[in-house]
Amino acid sequence: MFVKKVIFIYILLLFSATISIAQKGYETGGWLGTSVYHGDLNPNINFKSPGLAGGIIGRYNFNTRICLKGSLNYGFVKGNDADSKNNFDRNRNLSFQSHLFDLSGAFEFNFLEYVHGSRTKFFTPYLLGGANLFYFNPTAELRGERYALRKLGTEGQASGKEYSAVNFGVILGLGFKWDINHDYSLNIEFSTRMLFTDYLDDVSTVYPDKTLLLAKRGQTAVELSDRSLIDGLGAKDRQRGDSKGNDSYSFFGIGIVKYFGNIACPEISKIK
Repeated sequence: MFVKKVIFIYILLLFSATISIAQKGYETGGWLGTSVYHGDLNPNINFKSPGLAGGIIGRYNFNTRICLKGSLNYGFVKGNDADSKNNFDRNRNLSFQSHLFDLSGAFEFNFLEYVHGSRTKFFTPYLLGGANLFYFNPTAELRGERYALRKLGTEGQASGKEYSAVNFGVILGLGFKWDINHDYSLNIEFSTRMLFTDYLDDVSTVYPDKTLLLAKRGQTAVELSDRSLIDGLGAKDRQRGDSKGNDSYSFFGIGIVKYFGNIACPEISKIK
């Protein structure tokens, strides 16, 4: 419900800004920063182990208030029950890491009029909202080797019925941009992807029947499904994760973009 309200307000802001003075033009550049995941293995958003993140940006300015931005991003995320302060989590003893490849599209709303090259309108905070398509592949280490978890069916998924490695999300974020000069600007941005999957970390529901898992997937799948430190914690149908909420990941970064365009000439100034 909160997300729907934020998106609705964001759309209203977009429409309210369409009467702004035109300043059409493209921007391209890149950003570098960090990524962090939120889910069953990091429910309280521990920022102790951020991953490297970065990407390339393309932006089109419709006017001084509204922009459409596309980006191709990379991020590295991980989670480990050993870092938790919760006894259940530590005894569950699961962990994962994953590379993320993220294709995003979002509208940006500038809170202030932003004009490249202006002496007074050269900075603004902004709000962004959109959607993303991403690829992920959670892995975990066992006896010095790293294994891809999705194909092991660690929660008893049938062969061919595993969760997809490609999924979608909704983007919300905040940023701040200001001109270095007429051509280049510096952007600082924080954005969150609220995903349509709870399996970014390979953890969502309950422990499977280990006898069936052993027969269908082998011993490695059984060992990576249940790594608990207490006998009986990983018994069939006992809680392994929390399926009530999906996972998410966030990017925080600093970028530099180059502007290609000019301030549009107002109608009153055009030669008739």
